[in-house]
Amino acid sequence: MGNAVIISEDKVIDAVKQAIAEALEIDKSTIGSDSSLIRDLGAESLDFLDINYRLEQTFGIKMARHTILEHVEEMFGEESAIDANGKLTKKAVDLLEMRFDGAEIGLAPGIDVEEAPSIITVRSMARGVMDVLASVPDKCPACGNPSWTAEDGAHIKCGSCGEQAVFTNGDDLMKAWLEKVQEEKKLF
Repeated sequence: MGNAVIISEDKVIDAVKQAIAEALEIDKSTIGSDSSLIRDLGAESLDFLDINYRLEQTFGIKMARHTILEHVEEMFGEESAIDANGKLTKKAVDLLEMRFDGAEIGLAPGIDVEEAPSIITVRSMARGVMDVLASVPDKCPACGNPSWTAEDGAHIKCGSCGEQAVFTNGDDLMKAWLEKVQEEKKLF
């Protein structure tokens, strides 16, 4: 998979802010890169679907449909991330801190799972987009050339033959990351 940055993080963050502004009907200039979509901007669960849809349209990608906690429960068994009382486990909090690169996320074991979405920021949504964009193959499957470009600043296509890039979807990327973390850290 290619790791070359074809679309800059700044461009992706700007697109995330635009999608949020449109979905929440707020002024884009009021959205900071570290704004929490829920705490700072007032997003609700259905807004996330709208924002993801807008980002998928902007970049020609498929964002994750399930949360990281849902994937943990599916892959490593019930109560791996969320206990029987709907509270986050220590392993879930450790995993979320890893996913957020060690940032202080403000969650602790025993917090209600409903609090978890409050950690999603503009920057973390942009990271999800960047992860999907980074899954572009090294070479175009149609012509074999490594000449990806984003002439419109958002949709990646082959600069040689014009074929649109195909990406790994967000859920598959998240599962692969979880498998890697489990292999390295043995959390679950």
